[in-house]
Amino acid sequence: MQDKVMVFTGNANPKLAEDICKFLGIKLGDALVGRFSEGEIQVKINQNVRGKDVFVIQPTCPPTNDNLMEILILIDALKRASTGRLTAVIPYYGYARQDRKDQPRVPITAKLIANILTGTGVDRILTMDLHAGQIQGFFDIPVDHLFAAPVLIEYFRRYMGKDLVIVSPDVGGVKMARAFAKLLEAPLGIVDKRRIDAQSAEVMNILGDVEGKNVIIVDDMIATAGSITEAANALKKQGAKMISASATHAVFAGPALERIDKSCLKEVIVTDTIPFKNGKGHSKIKVLTVAALLGEAIKRIHNEESVSSLFV
Repeated sequence: MQDKVMVFTGNANPKLAEDICKFLGIKLGDALVGRFSEGEIQVKINQNVRGKDVFVIQPTCPPTNDNLMEILILIDALKRASTGRLTAVIPYYGYARQDRKDQPRVPITAKLIANILTGTGVDRILTMDLHAGQIQGFFDIPVDHLFAAPVLIEYFRRYMGKDLVIVSPDVGGVKMARAFAKLLEAPLGIVDKRRIDAQSAEVMNILGDVEGKNVIIVDDMIATAGSITEAANALKKQGAKMISASATHAVFAGPALERIDKSCLKEVIVTDTIPFKNGKGHSKIKVLTVAALLGEAIKRIHNEESVSSLFV
């Protein structure tokens, strides 16, 4: 693959890109992604990419706008350098929560970002655990949508047969929680909550039997950790024994880490789609890598093989 596939990355998550390259047995592409003196993004591709199958790995995690601009400029530089096929690998798709008009006079920013990415001339998108599945339809180019479930489920198999219950923190996450419950052979529970505003919600009811059970709360992302810690507290009041949580994307904004540390959660399992830079001092948080999963998808895309068998 070394002669035909090339992988480049911006500054959002270079460690993940390096791990993917190790899986593929290739070297990470040589590119300068820096800043000019006034703060504008500077990109220069330092090797020949003409006719190559190129993958650009860059989650659009915080700082979202900087990381988004980096991948856009990287794509433009690579297209102008006459790449063959160009795939944008976006493990975490920022602005995904703005996927519909739920209030008057608000944008559908997830669609806007899809339009901008498509407009760069990129050939396809590879992403993971979109906040809303319909975002795939915002693109007019192929989208391969992976799920981190195989990595997370492999970790949680240790709890199988131990009074395990999988819980969705809200009605919107039932589909994901049901998939976990099926594969872990566990019953399903749901936290019924009422949203107070865009940043907070109040737990109303727990649907399902959690008394004396080991509970795993399953979600696609943890932002401020308000929902997941409130859900954990409500489950504890209902008599849950051990409470853990899992999420693909560890956004961890604002008071998230402090809330997790003070909560009744035993552990929080996340993946490295977003780099977790504050690992020291947070013993409850464990990071699993999705490098092999993304690397296998890249290999299959390059070889024109099915990617669907990686889905759960």
